[in-house]
Amino acid sequence: MRLSVPCAFLAATVVLAPRPASPQDAPVAFVGARLVPIEGPEIPNGVFVVHRGRIVAIGDAAATRVPADAARRDVAGKVILPGLVDTHSHIGSVEGADASAPLQPDVRVLDSVDVRSPQVQKAQAGGITTVNVMPGSGHLLSGQTLYLKLRDGGTIDALTMRDADGRLRGGIKMANGTNSRRAPPFPGTRAKSAALVREQLVKAQEYRDKVKTAAGDVKKLPARDLGMEALVEVLEGKRVVHFHTHRHDDILTAIRLSKEFGFRLVLQHVSEAWKVAGPIAAAGVPSSIIMIDSPGGKLETQEVHFRNGAALEKAGARVGFHTDDGITDSRLFLRSAGLAVRAGMSREMALRGMTLSGAEMLDLADRVGSLKVGKDADFVVLSGDPLSVYTHVLETWVDGVRVFDREDVKDRLYAVGGYGAGRPDGDLEGMIAAEGAEGWQ
Repeated sequence: MRLSVPCAFLAATVVLAPRPASPQDAPVAFVGARLVPIEGPEIPNGVFVVHRGRIVAIGDAAATRVPADAARRDVAGKVILPGLVDTHSHIGSVEGADASAPLQPDVRVLDSVDVRSPQVQKAQAGGITTVNVMPGSGHLLSGQTLYLKLRDGGTIDALTMRDADGRLRGGIKMANGTNSRRAPPFPGTRAKSAALVREQLVKAQEYRDKVKTAAGDVKKLPARDLGMEALVEVLEGKRVVHFHTHRHDDILTAIRLSKEFGFRLVLQHVSEAWKVAGPIAAAGVPSSIIMIDSPGGKLETQEVHFRNGAALEKAGARVGFHTDDGITDSRLFLRSAGLAVRAGMSREMALRGMTLSGAEMLDLADRVGSLKVGKDADFVVLSGDPLSVYTHVLETWVDGVRVFDREDVKDRLYAVGGYGAGRPDGDLEGMIAAEGAEGWQ
């Protein structure tokens, strides 16, 4: 993976939990940009200061002091937005469950993500700083997802996020509809799909109760079952269920299962959300939608509509966005908000959906999703308005470290494409030297 070199005044910092001391010696102040905090009104001419991987100041230029020891960056005419949160991605050539069973809760995508994949740099080039990496949707349950910060690092441990107890942050991936309906041992109908999920969750309840009753007595404990342990975390609300679902009846089935077993739910895709926006809102369930500008593919998505975001917003439901990369390109993630606004969603809620709403769906809103003092210094510098088709991502920063710079010849290649953009970056130096830097400008 490309190990980008930060500015002279900034050295790389890796943020896990608990957060280690950062080598960043001086604050960095971005002066003159239009700031879009998400939590609070936009600031036309702002000061934005980061230090040791955190946001330490944000406000109007006339009222916000720049620290005397800060390295100043003049970003007049630019826009600074929180780092984008992609709640459903498959970057890193991720793999999950196999064909041996329709529900495999013991599978962990942790064991299959390639963080040196060019897909990671392309996501950085799109302004994405946090992702929920998921296995595929050909199963009723295809594995445990993983929340990653898109830092520069050569191993998965450099990108993972952990809670205060050291536990990896992530959810679990479930699905219904046509994807998981196939030859045995998979279900052949929608009703059987739901029945199999219920059966597995009942087993998890029984496993949980046996462990509780044993009260630590090893003679009474059931044989350890890693899949059941993961589903107990679902039942206890420690692990969110990210549910791939498209058709209106499948959406309601996912909500029904959530109510029956009390698990926390994020609806993913919801192609026909506009048909059942009221029930989704009434259930208090958030939806992460995808904006497909060239509809097609599976039959159950034939009635997907750009007005999904507007319909959910009008109903009072929380809305986020995702790429499902490679279904849509991570480099073009911001256009999802533009397409949603074009179809009637408010600008405020569309930008919130790209950032803070997604962070809330991943239980990460205390750290990312808005420009707020104390939060992680994850942000994007844009050339213009976030909703304009003419706007470019100029820089992407994670934990106060610049991980994408459009002025860097290697980074620009990932942003605009061309020969070598899909290859492991270890070859870029040689290709650029052989072809001439002019080709990458």
